[in-house]
Amino acid sequence: MSKLALKSTRARAQRLEARVTAEQKKLIEHAAALQGRTVTDFVLNCVQDAAKRAIEEHQHLALSVRDSKAFVDAMLNPVPVNDRLRDTVRRYRKATGIWLWARWMGFVSRR
Repeated sequence: MSKLALKSTRARAQRLEARVTAEQKKLIEHAAALQGRTVTDFVLNCVQDAAKRAIEEHQHLALSVRDSKAFVDAMLNPVPVNDRLRDTVRRYRKATGIWLWARWMGFVSRR
């Protein structure tokens, strides 16, 4: 047996089973035929896409909630500005050209 055949055999060693109605089966078979795929390939592809979307949506939501809490915490409990941060902001403004705009608008002192 070739390495490729052995690999694909291992890759599909697990089984999933589902009970469907006659209407669901006809619908799935019709959709698979329209795409020129086997029912197994069609179902696996659709289920895998749905699983990835569900995971991504969950991760996005989890990050959003965590980030929101971090943002609110930073707003309610700001870290005092130190010399290192002031220096970093100055370098950034000079590098991006924001320095002149900020000075012109009066946001930056002339020291």
